[in-house]
Amino acid sequence: MQHAILAAFLCSIACGIIGSLVVLNRLTYLAGAVAHAAYGGIGIAFISGLPILPCTMGFSLASSLLMAKAMIKDGEIAPGKTADTAMGILWAGGMALGIILIDLSPGYAGDLMGFLFGSILAVPLESLIFMTFLDVLLLGVLYRYGQGLIAITLDPEFSHARGLPVQGVFFLLVGMTAVAVVMLLQIVGLILVIALLTIPPFMGRQITRSLPGMMAAATTFCFAFCLAGLGISYYFDLSPGAVIIAVATLAYAVQAILKK
Repeated sequence: MQHAILAAFLCSIACGIIGSLVVLNRLTYLAGAVAHAAYGGIGIAFISGLPILPCTMGFSLASSLLMAKAMIKDGEIAPGKTADTAMGILWAGGMALGIILIDLSPGYAGDLMGFLFGSILAVPLESLIFMTFLDVLLLGVLYRYGQGLIAITLDPEFSHARGLPVQGVFFLLVGMTAVAVVMLLQIVGLILVIALLTIPPFMGRQITRSLPGMMAAATTFCFAFCLAGLGISYYFDLSPGAVIIAVATLAYAVQAILKK
């Protein structure tokens, strides 16, 4: 349970930072595609005996950059049929590759449901250390390139006219999204990762007036949902990942009703 709370806190930071940018840039479909394609990295880790989290991270980064490449047309970021097709292929292909490689792996493959629906109560110490490193990396990138990320989020055309390397910053954003997705896999799994990456930032957007405020609110919401979900799942002996998403969905519904 101590590891679970630490994992929830570390993932909430990534969720607040990247989730806000994902929501504002309308990259939710891309985040979902990366989450499902990550299963290919899990399969590679199983069959090669490599650490699961770093291997999944590398595969997800490669997949996300291919998706980002498909979204750029004539030097501009223009999601369309080509990008949707590429995301769909990588989405399904990554999952198929992962399942095949796991089937071919010798010995017991472990509880694969944990990768689909999360295994926050089984996060090992080495994963916590790796997640801490990733959070520090995300915060460093945000500090160094935060203005560029905000600029392409608000007005990519004006940013390009001012000489900002829009494509490079966009690739950076997509890579950061892949990092956040892999971290959230530890909590809710690839099936539910989209909800946790979008609900807290969207709720934070309703009560703040700036991107840093939105990120802080999203981080707080995400951590609160994780703690509530852990408590409820422990008391009623339920799956933590699903309960966390249920709590987030209920909170979103309550906010929507109160707003009206």
